[in-house]
Amino acid sequence: MIQYNWITLIFFRRSKVFWTIQMKIAVLSDIHGNIWALEAVLADIKKQGVDLIVNAGDILSGCLEPAATADVLISLNLPTIAGNHERQLLARCHHVTTADEQKNADQFAFDHTTSTHQTWLSLLPPTLEITTDIFMCHGTPSSDHTYFLEEVDEHGSRLASANRIAFFAEGIQHSLIICGHSHKPRTHALSNERLVVNPGSVGLQAYDDDHPYYHTIENGSPHARYAICEQNKNSWDIQHRCVTYAHEKAAATAKRNGSESWARWITTGRA
Repeated sequence: MIQYNWITLIFFRRSKVFWTIQMKIAVLSDIHGNIWALEAVLADIKKQGVDLIVNAGDILSGCLEPAATADVLISLNLPTIAGNHERQLLARCHHVTTADEQKNADQFAFDHTTSTHQTWLSLLPPTLEITTDIFMCHGTPSSDHTYFLEEVDEHGSRLASANRIAFFAEGIQHSLIICGHSHKPRTHALSNERLVVNPGSVGLQAYDDDHPYYHTIENGSPHARYAICEQNKNSWDIQHRCVTYAHEKAAATAKRNGSESWARWITTGRA
């Protein structure tokens, strides 16, 4: 059912421009149950004249409003993939950070969603070819738990080397490769005019993790992040957008649900 809806839209868009393939898509990722951020981003998207919205995973995990977030996204019927937190939530088998925040986030989301929500998550694919020009994965094409555009060592996280990124993109010939997972908005140019785009996180602007080494991710402000990708002939224009939202409500909910860390990350964008 999802496929018919958005493939029909793409076909109509192509026919309108006399078969010149042009797409303008909004890319969401890493919502993490932040319904306030999601609603603000969706309101901003309505102003942008996009043809399609896609979702790159890590959807519900968090100590916020996973059920309400699921209800909105199920009703929208977007092309959506699973992230590592979908897998962890469903298995209730968690990667534990030094502060146990990811374990707690997955467990909270599991406990506060219904079997309907969990069945929806279980049916999401790990990767998706949206069109012949657009490929979407959460981490890398082969791993939902590996950063595509960042690398981590004992010194922390940083932009990955061009060779590392090219290795992960090997065999993916789509002109636009969408990823998520790291929560860092980035655009990286590959050979053959291909781009790898991480839209950043809709719902969580900082965190810490100890995989594969302890590191922090920080975006430095509470704004919800997403990306607009617009195709023009054989190239893509990328716009990384930052949207204000009622982050105080999200932070208060995190605190009420027992996570001071999430409240701080949401409020400050700092870990």
